[in-house]
Amino acid sequence: MSVVKKCFQRKKPSDWLRFIGVCLAAAITVSVLLYLVVFILVRGVGHIKPSLFEAKYTAENQSLYPALVTTLIMVGVTLAIAVPLGVFTAIYLVEYAKRGSRLVRLIRMTAETLSGIPSIVFGLFGYIFFCNWLGWGASLLAGCFTLAIMVLPLIMRTTEESLKSIPDSFREGSFSLGAGKLRTVFRVILPSSMPGIFAGIILAIGRIVGETAALVFTIGSVIQIPKSMFSQGRTLALHVYQLASQGMYRDEAYATAVILLVVVVGINALSAAIERRFRLRN
Repeated sequence: MSVVKKCFQRKKPSDWLRFIGVCLAAAITVSVLLYLVVFILVRGVGHIKPSLFEAKYTAENQSLYPALVTTLIMVGVTLAIAVPLGVFTAIYLVEYAKRGSRLVRLIRMTAETLSGIPSIVFGLFGYIFFCNWLGWGASLLAGCFTLAIMVLPLIMRTTEESLKSIPDSFREGSFSLGAGKLRTVFRVILPSSMPGIFAGIILAIGRIVGETAALVFTIGSVIQIPKSMFSQGRTLALHVYQLASQGMYRDEAYATAVILLVVVVGINALSAAIERRFRLRN
């Protein structure tokens, strides 16, 4: 206790101001999050009923089950497209490309630019390129590729920073034992950087599940259990938007928002558990 007291006594006035500012920002962030969660739970829990989970959507039940299935499919397919591309691009930039080269700077600038583009622009691009030019029409496949482009910079940048945080001594030790470049990357570097990679994947999942603007143009608005990747559909977030915009199903919209919140928390918790298990094993 005396050591802690001395540390606080040595703080300058500017340090105290920064400390108070950080605490205030954290308190505001947590307060806003708690307010949103409590607001959604209070408005929606009471309206959750068995009819919302019927297999087929009708005007009477306002079932969210088809939207839930579509959301899980969208998350799985989008990650299957974006994660390999993002991770392998990051591996190339950190482990194989010449540091500071013009190509590396161009790729990083492109990724940062894509990160700042509004989602509605991605939706227009997906509608023009995937739906019209490639002839896919409004479909799950067009929506998945559009979302993959959106989350690709996020996964790539988080993976790149995670790889760069691994000390060079890991690489030198592996090389000194006779391992080649490829073996060092996949047996030493990647396992050590998995926490950062999973953090990027968790952030990407949150954006995929919560996206609406880009999907309005690419996935359609038909609420049904998809029969194929070329079927139209509606995710949970898009379903909440459609119900709320109609004005007649506000209670069902809040109930669906509760389920959406549970799905997001559940997927994030599952991803965090997998990351923790992987980290302990390695």
